[in-house]
Amino acid sequence: MSGLRTVLGSAGLVAALGVGYGWWCLVAPGEDKRRERVKGLPESNPMRMEESRKRNALVMQALKDASETPDNIARGVGGSK
Repeated sequence: MSGLRTVLGSAGLVAALGVGYGWWCLVAPGEDKRRERVKGLPESNPMRMEESRKRNALVMQALKDASETPDNIARGVGGSK
């Protein structure tokens, strides 16, 4: 009886994995849809990507400058009061 229960349990597990894989294949987008999505991303435009790099560099520079100053810049411009 224990052997039969093990075999049935294993078969059920394999069947559940098979159903899950089948649903995954149905739901997952095809290669064409994935390429269309990638084309719509902002990073696919070289000009926009360069703007993002410049903006990120400015933000990182501002954070670096803020970390090097002893003033609390969160309170406002001009240092601590």
